[in-house]
Amino acid sequence: MSYSDCLSDLLCGEESSDIFSGESPGCSTGLESHDFVEESSIASFIEDERNFVPGFDYLSRFQSQSLDASAREESVAWILKVQAYHGFQPLTAYLSVNYLDRFFYSRRLPQTDGWPWQLLSVACLSLAAKMEEPLVPSLLDLQVEGAKYIFEPRTIRRMELLVLSVLDWRLRSITPFSFTGFFACKLDPTGAYIGFLISRATEIILSNIKEASFLEYWPSSIAAAAILCAANDIPNLPLFNPEHAESWCDGLSKDKIISCYRLMQDLVLDNSRRKSTKVLLPQLRVTIRARMRSSGSDSSSSSSTSSYKRRKLNNCFWVHDDKGNSE
Repeated sequence: MSYSDCLSDLLCGEESSDIFSGESPGCSTGLESHDFVEESSIASFIEDERNFVPGFDYLSRFQSQSLDASAREESVAWILKVQAYHGFQPLTAYLSVNYLDRFFYSRRLPQTDGWPWQLLSVACLSLAAKMEEPLVPSLLDLQVEGAKYIFEPRTIRRMELLVLSVLDWRLRSITPFSFTGFFACKLDPTGAYIGFLISRATEIILSNIKEASFLEYWPSSIAAAAILCAANDIPNLPLFNPEHAESWCDGLSKDKIISCYRLMQDLVLDNSRRKSTKVLLPQLRVTIRARMRSSGSDSSSSSSTSSYKRRKLNNCFWVHDDKGNSE
């Protein structure tokens, strides 16, 4: 077979007129950056997604503490840090965690001081980066952002082969990002807010990926719930009943979508409260320090009372001081 024959086999069979017709297959929104696919393709994703998730009892193993949920959470947190450090796509981070969960469901890691989790995390991230990123850092450059152990490249490559073997080389996983564009079209047929819906849903999905509770849900339910949560941030968008989300495509589960949506809402609200608390604490410390300085400038007749107040303020609030000063 000639070189030209080999090359021709790699080319797509579409006519050029079909490729450049300008028609969007799933939703005519004018957003060329997102691949909106046909409903039949989405239905096939829903049918096949069960093949790319851990077994149904994976979550119960964490709940019964037969598996270490804190170790998984720590590994996922590290993957997200490296994803942000190198500017990887959100899909790369999600695939990394997907590989990690599917591997860990089938194989137990040695109960040691944590290095097996680190090695597995590096291997899964490396494989996901090779699948999705145009430029992949070296194996040594992947081991950043507080990596507790540094492994030689040959050790990581051996772990990659083990992961590939356990996953049966099925790395092109179906993820929530396979559905978000299509579901955004369904929620907003006008296309006015689709870009925001997809972007916000992506943030919500990644921010909750550490939570073991979401292992109960398949990618389609997570995507639908994330789009519904994202819609809550758009005041001008008409209200949509989450119970009707199952009508977006055949095969969706209303109960799973509603359950995932409620869990996601609770975590989104909780994260918002934590962010607001982090903003308020520095303001509180500044106010306290200002009052202390003011109290120090009072007349000498009230110096003993002021000193007592300063000690009380220190004892109550200085535990949050950035410099860690305390009496």
